[in-house]
Amino acid sequence: MRYLPLLAAGATLLAPAAALAHPHIFAEARLEVVAGDDGMISELRNVWRFDEMFSASVVMDFDKNSNAELDPGELAEVGKTVLESLEEFGYYTTITEDGRAIKVAKPDVINVDYKDGQLLMFFTVKPGEAMPLKGKLTFGVYDPTMYASMDFSSDDDLVAVGDKFAACKHAVVRPDADEVLAQNQDKLTDAFFNDPTGTDMTKLFATRLEVTC
Repeated sequence: MRYLPLLAAGATLLAPAAALAHPHIFAEARLEVVAGDDGMISELRNVWRFDEMFSASVVMDFDKNSNAELDPGELAEVGKTVLESLEEFGYYTTITEDGRAIKVAKPDVINVDYKDGQLLMFFTVKPGEAMPLKGKLTFGVYDPTMYASMDFSSDDDLVAVGDKFAACKHAVVRPDADEVLAQNQDKLTDAFFNDPTGTDMTKLFATRLEVTC
């Protein structure tokens, strides 16, 4: 048994390791990729809205004064917990430059709100190294354990922000799961499905923004 990485210190939802290849938590995501006037990727802005069941479990865990709400201090504690627990997962934010993975820097804060029965998180991350608008770049959000499904409801939820992007081609790519499986049969072994945290192959299934400059 293991705690969900998203809220390692507080979530009540538990799952057998063998079940990690199946999403148990669902979130609608928005990602804005920002380029500065210097032609460099300056930051990535994340917004996540979680399903009501998971949101209710977080309220149950962090509602210390038992008023069935998350007060400002409790919301801050949720954000602090996620800030620490998602560091090893790169805050579910994936970047590549000509196929090479680019790590993200730890954000200063993860802001949390609770509205209409749903937990909302928004935060900004920056590439861990200088990243010019050059070559083929990809940006996405996914959980490498496949425990949480991070879904972009519309292609408009993956956005390139900044005048410098005008010189690049960019498109939202939504991989077909059957095609990914067919094209990677020799790589997607039983070990992948039983222990997805031990491989980065899950990113093949992730919706992403592809930019070519």
